[in-house]
Amino acid sequence: MDPAFLISAFATLFVVIDPIGLTPVFIALTPGADAAHRRAVAVRACVIALLVLTLFAFFGEAVLGFIGISMPAFRIAGGILLFLTALDMLFERRTRRREDKATPEPQPDPSVFPLAIPLIAGPGAIASMILLVGQTGSLPGALAVMGVLLVVLALVLGLFLAAGFLERALGHTGIVVVTRLLGMLLAALSVQFVLDGLRDVAAFG
Repeated sequence: MDPAFLISAFATLFVVIDPIGLTPVFIALTPGADAAHRRAVAVRACVIALLVLTLFAFFGEAVLGFIGISMPAFRIAGGILLFLTALDMLFERRTRRREDKATPEPQPDPSVFPLAIPLIAGPGAIASMILLVGQTGSLPGALAVMGVLLVVLALVLGLFLAAGFLERALGHTGIVVVTRLLGMLLAALSVQFVLDGLRDVAAFG
């Protein structure tokens, strides 16, 4: 396998998945969680994202085509769901819901949504895996791309596991500020997903 291609694949997946950018989001989605809970959420999110991206890497277009879903539709749906999460972060709806209940609410588990899907294994990462594996044209090449994906997800997991240290460094006020800022950024990202999907519909329509 050409080393230049592997470097390019790593750069593509690293930029699309963005482990550094996901870490503050992980902190904001698990406020006040203990280390064991955060570790479980981090591992579960990365494993689910790996399974989803592996599925789409080898069967992506066939799976979507079989159930009648186009990639633009997938982008739009992911954008809408992500926008709802952004609203929760901006207006502290999760916190108010917990405070309004007489019984304690279990710690939130965002491992499947929105961490694994669509933040880690989002439309961009799915499309990238489909394209990268398609470019190799062979099983050894596809396995090499999977190896690159494992490296990127290992970086995601490592940064997630360091979330407790980062949260202590930021403090309560810092977390509130970061949560609001990331809510705005997630809202913008979700709108971008929708716009990309609409643009693809117009291009292929």
